[in-house]
Amino acid sequence: SAKVAGTRLTNPALAGVLRTVASQGVDAFYQGPLAQAMVAKVRQHPSNPGVLAAADLASYQAKLRDGLCFDYRQSKVCGFPTPSSGTIALGQIFGMLEGRNMAALAPVITPTGTLAASAEAIHLYSEAARLAFADRNLYVADSDFVPVPVAGLLDKGYLAERGKLIGERTMGTAKAGLPPLALARGQDATPELPSTSHISIVDPRGMAVSMTSSIEDGFGSRQMVNGYLLNNQLTDFSFTSQDASGLPVANRVEPGKRPRSSMSPLLVFDKQSGDLTMTLGSPGGSAIINYVGKALLGTQDWGLNLQQAINLPNFGSRNGPTELERDRTPPSVVDGLKARGHEPVLIELTSGLQGVERNSAGWFGAADPRREGIAKGE
Repeated sequence: SAKVAGTRLTNPALAGVLRTVASQGVDAFYQGPLAQAMVAKVRQHPSNPGVLAAADLASYQAKLRDGLCFDYRQSKVCGFPTPSSGTIALGQIFGMLEGRNMAALAPVITPTGTLAASAEAIHLYSEAARLAFADRNLYVADSDFVPVPVAGLLDKGYLAERGKLIGERTMGTAKAGLPPLALARGQDATPELPSTSHISIVDPRGMAVSMTSSIEDGFGSRQMVNGYLLNNQLTDFSFTSQDASGLPVANRVEPGKRPRSSMSPLLVFDKQSGDLTMTLGSPGGSAIINYVGKALLGTQDWGLNLQQAINLPNFGSRNGPTELERDRTPPSVVDGLKARGHEPVLIELTSGLQGVERNSAGWFGAADPRREGIAKGE
């Protein structure tokens, strides 16, 4: 039965793992008894045994990668590079919106007195997102294995041409473009599930962390060992290595390769001074990109504080239907999108945006009311 609210939960097995890693170092996790327990759990699954080997864990290495940045309005926005697709997609979306007067499309006041993005703003953003997701699905994967044309995808000239495809009415499903230095790739639209967490932290010295972690699906692979769940992150790979025309899919499975994700942990800086102004991120599978994009739009174009931007009803497109947050999007906005040719779907869009924002009075935390996150400071 469900635990009563307020019940204290303990996890002695996980505490033991943390003590072991603290005293013996990270190698104790990937080698020895802890690793052997993970291998045994995977290989002894009663209905779907896996092939994980001790050598797989022993050879795993965490990788330090240079951040990827793009400019928007008065800010420099920095995030994680491949195999995450988040920063690339956001850089494309806002690169296409750079020439639009988004500030003039201020949020509307809903019948309940809250704010919501206007139909025109959602139209422009969603069309840019369609184009970005089309490129993401074709080109983005682990750049240690696949040449990803990152510079071409973020090229200002390329994005200006892509932005010209945005008209007064929706384009429906967008086609991928041909950025500079791109190779022919197979089509891929691998689904990505939303069991992820995000934290944003700024310490008294101004040192900041924006971190997104995931076990992919709810409860990962549903296998627990030593007090923690094993992920099923491999399902973020494409299940096919070629598309119908025989072209290789960039996000295909290969030994040692990391799957593509949509994680979008961001650090936002003032473009002139270089000072950190905001940290931001969210769980939510491939919808993370649009959740974070909404918050950036609210803070960078509409003058909202971070909490106000997070509270806006979610919206966007992943190169499918135009998605609007159920029970929070006003009917007038839905009607306005239909008038532009959209066929909006109203669904649960349960973001978990978390961030810290700096203003003239200091640092302020913001937490998404849709999930269990909170903002705390000392």
